[in-house]
Amino acid sequence: MRLYPIETGNFKLDGGAMFGVVPKSIWNRTNPADANNMIDLAARCLLIENGDRLILIDNGMGNKQSEKFFSYYYQWGDHSLDRSLKKHGFHRDDITDVFLTHLHFDHCGGSIQWNKDRTGYEPAFKNAHFWTNEAHWEWATKPNAREKASFLTENLLPMQESGQLRFISRNGTDFVEKSELDFGILFVDGHTEKQMLPHITYQGKTLVFVADLIPTVGHIPLPYVMGYDTRPLVTLSEKAHFLETAVKNDYYLFMEHDAHNQICTLKTTERGVRLNEIHTFDHLFK
Repeated sequence: MRLYPIETGNFKLDGGAMFGVVPKSIWNRTNPADANNMIDLAARCLLIENGDRLILIDNGMGNKQSEKFFSYYYQWGDHSLDRSLKKHGFHRDDITDVFLTHLHFDHCGGSIQWNKDRTGYEPAFKNAHFWTNEAHWEWATKPNAREKASFLTENLLPMQESGQLRFISRNGTDFVEKSELDFGILFVDGHTEKQMLPHITYQGKTLVFVADLIPTVGHIPLPYVMGYDTRPLVTLSEKAHFLETAVKNDYYLFMEHDAHNQICTLKTTERGVRLNEIHTFDHLFK
């Protein structure tokens, strides 16, 4: 098995929204804002090469939305999904499975693209199954008013209409199948219903794709919860348990949204669980 970080693009979001009730005077130390109060974010995904399977975890915003839509997110840098795949010797047609932590547009928008005539949409990974879970699919396709702007119909229904959509069971055995992939899933409900956080054992280390439970290393302290979370008190409980477990088991956290830090570890201090070390993927997994 081999793992590869896949950089699909960088963007910006309002720092206040990203840190909820935490004052800017505090979060600005770790995630400095620009003149518009926007902070740097990434859409970093993970590719797993395992035998005849090539699994992509999340896929960024994609490129099919309007210029007006993208203007809200201040995209920057030169990363793209296709360039990142090509860097590691792959093409999107090689992908066999797309594992979606959840169906907010910045995590699944790259699943669907315009068709050749731009008259409709089609899967961007024609040879892949798209994996979510039934409870989250129901939540996303019948969205509440708070999340409706994040669950875009054009990102979701084409997966189902193509016949490529699959649902993961609670224990994930149907996703792992009979392969030798050492892959576990933690379901969390604070950010959105049944977000899935993959745990992958690789080179003797447990790498956890933390998605939106801990968006950046600046979000490690327990009260630092996004304003986007639908159930912030549930996030607090889930995060407290996860942080304790991560320290106890020496987890390596793969940061999807941290534009400047790829992987980190944690430690217990007198003030609670805090950042221990920052790692680059290439340095950690040589």
